[in-house]
Amino acid sequence: MAPGILGKKIGMTQLFDADGRVVPVTVLQAGPCVVVQRKSAGKDGYEAVQLGLVDFRREKLVNKPARGHFAKAGVEPARFLREFRLEDGTEGLQPGDRVLAEEFRPKQKVDVIGISKGKGFQGVVKRHNFRGGRATHGSMFHRAPGSIGQSAYPSRVFKGVRLPGQMGGKRVTVRGLEIVDVQADANVILVRGAVPGARGGFVAIRRAR
Repeated sequence: MAPGILGKKIGMTQLFDADGRVVPVTVLQAGPCVVVQRKSAGKDGYEAVQLGLVDFRREKLVNKPARGHFAKAGVEPARFLREFRLEDGTEGLQPGDRVLAEEFRPKQKVDVIGISKGKGFQGVVKRHNFRGGRATHGSMFHRAPGSIGQSAYPSRVFKGVRLPGQMGGKRVTVRGLEIVDVQADANVILVRGAVPGARGGFVAIRRAR
């Protein structure tokens, strides 16, 4: 049994459950994937499997080391690779094996890992949901962060103070999402709720621990 699968975020929609309630779901194209590498505790120090998403990629865009890596496994070059840890003593899943959406079932819980939407350099009101200052009575304090430290002692800004900076574009894991439906013939998995990233972004779907 594969510990996870790779895919793309198609978008969001909604379904109706048996009681007629609206269920917001994210549609994920899950696989097909191929096993590119199998790591073992004896050789690599831990058990893991590296999956590659089967997606067309021009060969001239694959560099020479990656080309050799795929050739060793006997598979076509993949655009998106991710590694999943395995329990010690796990059998199966050798290079060349395929992982499909049909291995997952509704009601199962999964963690979805993706890259959040990049929003550039943002201030504290948007980045950290600061309230901001008053807008009236001649106030000149509107969207500034206010005091960020002490004046006399220790006369420095502590690490971790919430300040303006780069927002988004980071690896985000959403845990415990429930699979609502699996369309094996179309390699599609529908999960309840939102997942990180924009439409068309790559995601890793792993079984929740």
